[in-house]
Amino acid sequence: MADKYEQVIELAKRRGFLWNSFELYGGTAGFYDYGPLGAMLKRRVENIWRDIFVINEGYYEIEAPTIGIEDIFIASGHVGGFSDPLTECQKCNEAFRADHLVKDIMDNPDTLSADELTDVINKNSVKCPECGGKLGKVYEFNLMFKTSIGPGGKRAGYLRPETAQGMFVDFPRLVKFYRDRLPFGATQIGKAYRNEISPRQGVIRLREFTQAEAEIFIDPRDKTHPGFREIGDIILNLYSREGQDAGESTRMQIKEAVEKGIIAHEFLGYCLARTYQFLVRVGVSPDKLRFRQHMSDEMAHYAADCWDAEIESERFGWVEVVGIADRTDYDLKAHAKQSETELTVYIPYDKPKKVERFIVKPNMGILGPKFKGKAGKIASALKALKPQELAGDVIRLEIDGEPITIEKDTVTYESVSEEVHGETIIPHVIEPSFGIDRITYSLLEHSYYEEEAKEEGEDEETRIVLRLPPEVAPVQAAVLPLLTREELIKPANEIVKNLRKAGILVSFDDSGTIGRRYRRNDEIGTPYSITVDYDTLKDGTVTIRDRDTMKQVRAAMSGIAENIYDMIYRGKSFEDAGKKV
Repeated sequence: MADKYEQVIELAKRRGFLWNSFELYGGTAGFYDYGPLGAMLKRRVENIWRDIFVINEGYYEIEAPTIGIEDIFIASGHVGGFSDPLTECQKCNEAFRADHLVKDIMDNPDTLSADELTDVINKNSVKCPECGGKLGKVYEFNLMFKTSIGPGGKRAGYLRPETAQGMFVDFPRLVKFYRDRLPFGATQIGKAYRNEISPRQGVIRLREFTQAEAEIFIDPRDKTHPGFREIGDIILNLYSREGQDAGESTRMQIKEAVEKGIIAHEFLGYCLARTYQFLVRVGVSPDKLRFRQHMSDEMAHYAADCWDAEIESERFGWVEVVGIADRTDYDLKAHAKQSETELTVYIPYDKPKKVERFIVKPNMGILGPKFKGKAGKIASALKALKPQELAGDVIRLEIDGEPITIEKDTVTYESVSEEVHGETIIPHVIEPSFGIDRITYSLLEHSYYEEEAKEEGEDEETRIVLRLPPEVAPVQAAVLPLLTREELIKPANEIVKNLRKAGILVSFDDSGTIGRRYRRNDEIGTPYSITVDYDTLKDGTVTIRDRDTMKQVRAAMSGIAENIYDMIYRGKSFEDAGKKV
């Protein structure tokens, strides 16, 4: 039996969905071009994502630079910790992900250090997969592409490894835009870059790829969602931590999973539901979709809970396409510290509250002359001290790594009763992060079918069809004059014109037999083919053919654009589109 991946990639290359980048010069791994049909397919996927998260959820979209200055990625942890374990063959010099080489030997090899991976490779005599040569010592390889900004390379920069940081850096502006009210969200669709060690999985692992991310800022004291009741009954295939220990997933309503504490809270459960709805809407098979919870030893240290939407691929198994995480307040705290800027939101109370507040008042008349440029940092550190930290004869601080001793008479402090009208908090962040390229490939694989069914006028033994949802299909209608005759071409061109006015991407095809033209459109996923024949000249009707069933109906040429539009976008059934032929 043919490998479905090979079948899909062959079709994708032949019909203009996906092409190897730089093919003229021999190409290089980790890069793909989207051809005319692939680019449109990808845009339709992105626009459905916008419809869900921007239009319906109200999370406005921003666009940040794809190059970021070094400070951003120091704060995010990418400079110090965004790396994969690399080992190189000492014979052929090929590089490999060390954790991938031992995945059949060790459980969770991605949790091992470089030295531990080296030991596993040596003790188990793991050799180079390419030539059988000896592998070298494992070391950490940073995945970011480094660059310099401006002439002379005076300022270091990096191509962004994710779109998220742009939204965190814009947080002060976003707070004002949303009038200081939580929850609010920002979205971004754009390119990200990771210098993968060995991208050997086609479009599944790329060095340049497209992400669609939402950063949703919420009040950490209340992680309920006002729309949770709308999605609570949705049943998901959940592969929880307990399920992974037992080796089985469970189908469960989202509300039950939240009630049982399997999903941490309503807001996270709501994002899982919207992710499910998006993936199914764009054409992912529900029976090949699951949500896998991160195990305790693989979850990021800052995350309260994290789930991956995984799609089953015939060649690659379960592939992560979306990550949905409660990132807590880690990102805003990290950027606040690096930028020395408060990243907070003021939340007013419904009614004022009486509170006891401990206030430390540094004497700047003493601190300023004595510590000069460090006086401001020292004052801020003193204000943050608790009563027990002021109990000794002197106050000991550490500023920029330097120990500093402060005399007690440098500060005064007291407890006061105040009426407060609100409080300043650091929001928590819920992040659904979508890999658009992986999703787009998955749609092609899940929608690819080969059939032996034949139609009149068709001279191929096998029918290849992409059963893409109509709103995702790159070409949504084909207009086919039965014969290349002027009297048929003229009304066909009029139909093309009307369809385009309705915003429908339409192709015109008058080359070859009608059966062969049907087949050409079936294999690129065109949902509806409109045939103009001599009955059209008599009664003003045309034949509409459905891609999946190959059934046909007769419908009026007038109003054809609205008829097709309603089937694509408004749920009109094919049976209601006209009279059966």
